[in-house]
Parts: sequence; C-alpha cells; structure tokens
Amino acid sequence: MSADAPSPPDYAARPTVYRGDLFAGKTALVSGGGSGIGRAIAFLLGRLGARLVICGRKPEKLDAAAAAMRAAGIAVEAIACNIRSSEEVAALFARAGDLDILVNNAGGQFPQPAIDFSEKGWNAVIDTNLNGTWRMMQSAARRWRDGGRAGVIVNIVAVVDRGMPGVAHTCAARAGVIHLSRTVAVEWAPLGIRVNCIAPGAMETEGMAVYPPEAKAAFPRSNPMLRMGDPWEVAEACAYLAAPSGAFITGETLTVDGGGKLWGELWTAGKPDYFA
Repeated sequence: MSADAPSPPDYAARPTVYRGDLFAGKTALVSGGGSGIGRAIAFLLGRLGARLVICGRKPEKLDAAAAAMRAAGIAVEAIACNIRSSEEVAALFARAGDLDILVNNAGGQFPQPAIDFSEKGWNAVIDTNLNGTWRMMQSAARRWRDGGRAGVIVNIVAVVDRGMPGVAHTCAARAGVIHLSRTVAVEWAPLGIRVNCIAPGAMETEGMAVYPPEAKAAFPRSNPMLRMGDPWEVAEACAYLAAPSGAFITGETLTVDGGGKLWGELWTAGKPDYFA
C-alpha cells in the first residue's frame, strides 16, 4: 500500500444486529474478499462464527485482509484465484473443502462510453463479472449436489434497473447474473440450494478510485438519502440472506442503494453537457 493510500476500514469492532454465533459450524467462501465490499462481508461472516475462505487475484491484498481477520479471532484461509480461469476455480474449490455459503463478490469495471469499448475491454468485464461468477456458482452447486448438501449463494451485482451510462459492460454482465440467479434458483431448489443477489448503490470503497472526480462528487446525490453507502450495510444484508432469516427467500435481488433506483441520477463517467 502506498504511503498516501487510505487505510482499509476496521471492521473488527463494528456494531452488528446479529448474534455472534449465527454462522458457527459453517464455512463461507467470499470472492474478492481482500478489499471493498468483499472484505466487509468476510469480516462480518467470520465474526459471526463462520470459517472463512477468501479469494482474489492479488495475494498481497488477500494476505493483508486475512492478517486483520486473524487478529480479530477469525479463522480464515486466503487463496489467490483468478475467477476467469476454470482451472484456478477448480483448484480453489478443491482447497476450500466443504462449503455452506458462497458469496460471489469479485468483479470490476472501468468507466468509458460504450461506443469506445475495445473488444478486449468488453471481454475482460464480461468474463469476470458474468462468466467468472457462473464458474463459481456451478462449481459450488455441483459439489453440493454430489455431496448431498444444501447451500446458499449470494451474488453481489449492481443496480441495473435503469442502466448506468458509462459502464454498459458491467450492466450487461450484472443483468446476466441477476437473471441467471432467478433461473437456477428454481432449477436448484430441489437440491436445497438458495440463490439470491444483492445490488449495492454507490459505495464508499477503494473501487471509487477508477471514477473521474466529477462523477465521485455527484455520487452522494444519486439517492434521496444524500450519502454514499457503507460496505458494512451490504455485509449485513448478505448475512440476512445467508442465515436462516433468509430460509424462504430465493431468486430475489435485494437492493441496497438508499432509494437511488427510485430517484436521482448516476453518471459513472461524469454527466455529459447535453444532459446538463
């Protein structure tokens, strides 16, 4: 981490509405667990008693996050994995062992007018956010089916109801994950597998660094609560869906955006003069 980079949030003592043993005896795999929303989710599930496995592309981020979690008394294993690779995903699941919960948080995008996307840029976002999520979902479902175990999948997506100018590639991918989740929620219900999504709005995370200053300045006014979201709020929503509290919920998308999809604008690359 560079000298001027912000320190990651300290989730070790953040208040939570959940009891401390909610996930005792459970194992959870959180992709993208080394930073941002994934780090918050992993911290919360671990503090609530889950044995954690976190994965991501950058070992240094994973190791730093795992060290902070262990310092908080959380049992966690960090495994480097690029979810674009079927081979690496297979190796990840072989090491992770028997899972109860899969949180697909890994993903990424960059703001750019869609007309200027290169084929490489488009494919990179689709392969990570859609295909990578699918690889993880199918791998988990097959292991649960073959082992006669129930399981829970929570996919972190985006608020795509009205589109998001500037990130058309991620809108395409996240919409694909939402409808994929709705479909397999029915197919996999006989296997005891629940599949849901969480769609966060503008969140105060390290991921904000990719957006231009004019977009970042406007993000807090993209919802009627007039603020950015906190990754911990997404983490608590994830715990709700993954716990027995969500036992009769499958195929749904829980939006955590301060009402943004009902009100406001979100221009990820800045608002064009035409619409000013």
